[in-house]
Amino acid sequence: MYFLYSLLLAIAVLVTLPYWVFQMLRHGKYRAGIWERLGRVPVRLPTASSETASAPPVSSNPAPQFRPVIWVHAVSVGEVTAVRGLVEDIRRRFAQHRVVVTTTTDTGQALARKYFGEDNAFYFPMDFGFAIRPYLETLRPELIILAETEFWPNFLRQAHARGSSIAVVNARISDRSWPNYHRFSWLLKKVLPNIDLFLAQSEADGERLIAMGAPPKRVRVTGNLKFDLTLAAPPAIVDRLRQSLRQANAGPVLVCGSTVEGEEPLLLKALENILVRHPQAVMVLAPRHPERFNNVAALMAQMNIRFWRRSRWKDEPVASGVFLVDTIGELAALYALADIAFVGGSLVPRGGHNIIEPALHGVPIVVGNHTENFRDIVGLFQSRDAVRVVGAAELPLVFMELLENDVDRAALGRHALETIRSETGATARTAQALQMLLAENRAHPGAPIPVAPAPAAGKE
Repeated sequence: MYFLYSLLLAIAVLVTLPYWVFQMLRHGKYRAGIWERLGRVPVRLPTASSETASAPPVSSNPAPQFRPVIWVHAVSVGEVTAVRGLVEDIRRRFAQHRVVVTTTTDTGQALARKYFGEDNAFYFPMDFGFAIRPYLETLRPELIILAETEFWPNFLRQAHARGSSIAVVNARISDRSWPNYHRFSWLLKKVLPNIDLFLAQSEADGERLIAMGAPPKRVRVTGNLKFDLTLAAPPAIVDRLRQSLRQANAGPVLVCGSTVEGEEPLLLKALENILVRHPQAVMVLAPRHPERFNNVAALMAQMNIRFWRRSRWKDEPVASGVFLVDTIGELAALYALADIAFVGGSLVPRGGHNIIEPALHGVPIVVGNHTENFRDIVGLFQSRDAVRVVGAAELPLVFMELLENDVDRAALGRHALETIRSETGATARTAQALQMLLAENRAHPGAPIPVAPAPAAGKE
């Protein structure tokens, strides 16, 4: 089975190679870290891993002693952000271990290096034996933690065979991905038993994992790590932009984050309507993908909309136009400036993006009606009147209604913050479960993992 899978994967890579080359040449995507993805272990990893242990040497000529390694894989920005608190907790609980973090995307890699250090972040290898083996041989991870749903058959098989404990945390099976997972359940039923522990976001996610082939006794519901996000010290851009808006007497401010192709024209049309009633209005617009920054700028120029690019901004006053966030890692903090926050990927059928970051600031949130990837979070917020879900045609009207009604707008933001505070605790539950997993594997290496019942998610 694994030979057939590897063969099909190799054929898929070859068939799609022109696309990858085009993306590299046209947008610069996938070029960074290409050798790491192909199995070349960066020098900084073995050098740092071979630090000698704190115990005194038993001989005058000791061989280097490897610190035990915990390997965390988080695909992109959202997953890196979600596991940040967990990594910090793990570092406290396992002080003798070294924690390394891998990502798949360039934006995720940049954020991982910022959060966890240049020497502790690298690109996840492609799912071929020749690319995986060098990392497993170099790092010898005692524990591998996969964020959400990263089920790479060859990686899981080889890691399991080498004795690594493997856990999936913050696991979710979205409505959009469920049909594909179900279609390949014949493969997953052979792959998922390599994983020792599944920590799901919700009961529904846990049930789907079991239906896909996860051993039921290894599945627990620990809640969503993203509810445990905390507000870091804001970058300087937040105060700079706030001062600029004040100087220009600008407002109201709409922060539209993680937008995707097809959404910016709708949002910019809505802004044009708002400017009729509020001539000093500003939209802070942050497209999801860096390769689209120039396209969005060109669209605004074509529509004769005044705009400022974050990367070129020199603190001049901003009013009656768009502040284009063409940088990475600043959107979460910029939501603090919003009178209304819109979270993208939801006006068009892309499944939506996470609404927790604006909720942490207590700002009113609006999303489109395509939020399948975050069904549980959006459903929870809807049940508590903490988000507005609208269609594309309704969007301008909902923006105007909220801007004209201070009471409703304030209540929407307050309910969002209250909802966040009521759902915290997943990080501690997840870290505790991982600690139990390692303890059991050390006591009974190679034995099936007995898992204690978990407390209900959201409760201590």
